[in-house]
Amino acid sequence: MTLEVPHDPRDDYEPGGLVEPTAEEIWGSEPLSEPVSVPVAHSLTWEEAEPKLHEVARQYWGIETLRPHQLEAMQAAIEGRDALVVMPTGGGKSLCYQAPALVRRGLTVVVSPLISLMKDQVDGLRQNGVPAAYLASTIDERERDQIENALRSGELKLLYVSPERMVRQSFLDWLLRLGLEAIAVDEAHCISHWGHDFRPEYRLLGELRQGRHLPIQALTATATERVREDITTQLDLADPALIVGDFDRPNLTYRVVPRTDALEQVAEVCERHKGEGGIVYCLSRRLVEELHEGLKSKGVRSARYHAGLSADERRITSEDFKAERVDVVVATVAFGMGIDRPDVRFVAHASMPKGVEQYVQETGRAGRDGLPSECVLFAKTSDRQSWGRLIERSTQEAISEGGDEATLLDEERGAMVRLEEIASYASAAGCRHRHLAEHFGQTLEGESCGACDVCLGELESVSDSTSLARALVSAVLATGERFGAGHVSEVLRGSNAARIHKYKHNELPCHGSLKEHTTSAMRAWLEQLASQGYLRVEPGPYPTLSLCSKGHSLLRGEGTVALVKTAGAERKAKAPRRSSATATLSGEGQALFEQLRTLRRDLAAERKIPPYLICNDRTLIALAIERPRDRAELLAIPGIGEKKASDLGPLFLRAIAGS
Repeated sequence: MTLEVPHDPRDDYEPGGLVEPTAEEIWGSEPLSEPVSVPVAHSLTWEEAEPKLHEVARQYWGIETLRPHQLEAMQAAIEGRDALVVMPTGGGKSLCYQAPALVRRGLTVVVSPLISLMKDQVDGLRQNGVPAAYLASTIDERERDQIENALRSGELKLLYVSPERMVRQSFLDWLLRLGLEAIAVDEAHCISHWGHDFRPEYRLLGELRQGRHLPIQALTATATERVREDITTQLDLADPALIVGDFDRPNLTYRVVPRTDALEQVAEVCERHKGEGGIVYCLSRRLVEELHEGLKSKGVRSARYHAGLSADERRITSEDFKAERVDVVVATVAFGMGIDRPDVRFVAHASMPKGVEQYVQETGRAGRDGLPSECVLFAKTSDRQSWGRLIERSTQEAISEGGDEATLLDEERGAMVRLEEIASYASAAGCRHRHLAEHFGQTLEGESCGACDVCLGELESVSDSTSLARALVSAVLATGERFGAGHVSEVLRGSNAARIHKYKHNELPCHGSLKEHTTSAMRAWLEQLASQGYLRVEPGPYPTLSLCSKGHSLLRGEGTVALVKTAGAERKAKAPRRSSATATLSGEGQALFEQLRTLRRDLAAERKIPPYLICNDRTLIALAIERPRDRAELLAIPGIGEKKASDLGPLFLRAIAGS
């Protein structure tokens, strides 16, 4: 199966998914009603607020213990400070502004980029008994009137809106008269052109306050230091509290596998997670179609998602996946931002993404409930070349259309750097959890993560790695340190291509010295040497290699090197072990879990909401293990708050008693 040059992923953002861009679409023809001012109580002190925060977390979300980073973010919110909160997907970011909103008397407005994301979050909050709503062009006049009445009466605590709506001065003034106390900006990486989902509309949010004391809390799952600085500048955050959570996701098992047959390899992953939710990301629409049809022919309950489909087709796919009517979605990168399903058990990339931030964001959709899940990247050397050509072509097209050349070239350099970073990850010979943590400026304790193909011993070591490494580094030096891994590998393979003769590299002593190895294997090892600090990769459309000080030391006979057969190298990976989210359950427990899962699905269908908004798998597992007998025992189950205990508790207790 060949891989076509990928299209620009920005083309995949469906018109119905990006929230309404014009004033007419936002408001329609009727003006807003004149609000009744809602008095806002004086701010609570942290000493007064902290016990209340623990109380509402338990009452509404069934959470007994708040995490240190959550408390730190909540304290900044209570004290009226600007804040930038960076926590991984599933790390509890939303609670950082939701819980303070219930403790304060005023209104908190949440700026969110997608209608589907707003709807899911509001539906989930309402299931927990939290007074919340969202405004979008998809709601009817009756619902809009209800929301306006709830706002005027001070009943609503959380209101979700789009950035396009929020930046309208008349709308902001209206909210301020209603008692607006704080703004939370979700998916804040969209504000930065150094981020991976740049949305220009987000940049206008920085002009909102105009000298008012209106604290802003910006939240995102993935942001390097450069992106954090850009978010702070663009939102005009004043001395913000910076809360950065632990980026490591120990429940995720990361694997990188050389792509040979995408369909068969993806099908193997689906088989390991039969009956469980999964997402398969592809670079092109054509590959989406091929894999989707192939998986269906193998009996996988698969659906597809890309910009070439109609809005109705994309909506049906999203709804079917959320409702568990399909198990696997094969999609371009447009799919995922509005998907909050926490029991996604695997995310597979059928080809390399264009950066580490994108990869972490996309793989972060697996295991949001904290249960074991798998992330597999099927990589090939040509992926990087395809992305490089696309980035270069997109830049030139934008320049020819009158774009600012300096800015566009700067963005191109940033894109090339991100591309090299993900290529380094794919070829790395070290712990993948550590590699990702270090990318975001953090460290990982311990020698082994126990949750990646490297640390699980699934990769083969290369015999006589040090001698091989020395030969590879020597060839980089011999060719003048101005060529890429492909050219150096061809020289070592003994190629007689015109390009090799042009530079007289066929006359070098190293020409043909490693002809027993494939070009792709040597490219992978050169990338490993770069990730280990022996070689430096100079980014660009055609990256070049040069020696670092460690590389020169290696040529002097100092030190030893460990290389493995990884993506691109000749390798037969050991069969990955299945990591079941319900492995802790006994046979009877497994049966009860499936019974409760069916009940959850039926309840969700009755309420026309996704099953995970009833409760997540972690709660079902706890129910299957603890088997509560009454309301008091039910309230001790994580994820069961007061409202769920009242509304759904009797049904769960009856099912458990009858099992």
